[in-house]
Amino acid sequence: MALYAGEFARHEVDIVDRPISIVNLPTPFHGFRIVQLSDIHLDEYTEPFFLEHIVHKVNALAPDLVLLTGDFITHGSLSFLASRHAIRRCAEILSTLTAPQRFACLGNHDVAYDAPAVTHALTSNRIPVLVNQYVPIERKGGRLWLCGLDDPASSHPDLDLTVPAKPDGPVILMAHEPDYADSVIEQVRGPLIDLMLSGHSHGGQIRLPFLGPLVLPPLGEKYPEGHFRFKQMQLYVNRGIGTVGLPFRLNCPPEITVITLNPT
Repeated sequence: MALYAGEFARHEVDIVDRPISIVNLPTPFHGFRIVQLSDIHLDEYTEPFFLEHIVHKVNALAPDLVLLTGDFITHGSLSFLASRHAIRRCAEILSTLTAPQRFACLGNHDVAYDAPAVTHALTSNRIPVLVNQYVPIERKGGRLWLCGLDDPASSHPDLDLTVPAKPDGPVILMAHEPDYADSVIEQVRGPLIDLMLSGHSHGGQIRLPFLGPLVLPPLGEKYPEGHFRFKQMQLYVNRGIGTVGLPFRLNCPPEITVITLNPT
């Protein structure tokens, strides 16, 4: 079982197609395809060849936009000395993504290790990192707003800085920890957000029949994977690519999410 979970199941990639309906979606964004990747955790257990394999699969999907929702490396006893090399290598591999646009937000491991170093490695490889920031994504006269929140678990998230006050198009928020959605929807700018994308939980990594995930992290316990609806906002939680703690996955494969935006 350990051999299967560590060597086979951990590398069996699941490509999840997820249509998302958005209110007042501009016509040029009908059918717009976003690939979400999360929780790569390069080098502790995620091998560079596996990330290269993931990038190859994403490039074959030819998305319009790739969003990377944090935890590019692992901060911990096994990886402390190798983390600087790991983030450089991770960013180099991700630079081979061929989508027209790529953006990232930071996760708790990135912040715990060295947020400026992770940000520098990614931006140096043409992957902008949004930290309490937003940018317009424009397409043939239409616009949506992409927002990236500072890590809710380990840093200083500020939704008032992250989300424009008067967006003239749909709003997509990247925030690493999914359970922070409960806080987002209660804040003043929460009702402006159409879709929140998160990772963090890894889906639990090991999921037993009838019992579900054995272990979930703080801020990843309530919404561990998949699609959730709130009053005005939808949340999608990606299971991630890598692992932490133990290099095992069982009934919880690594995930590439393909989100297709559709009008309501």
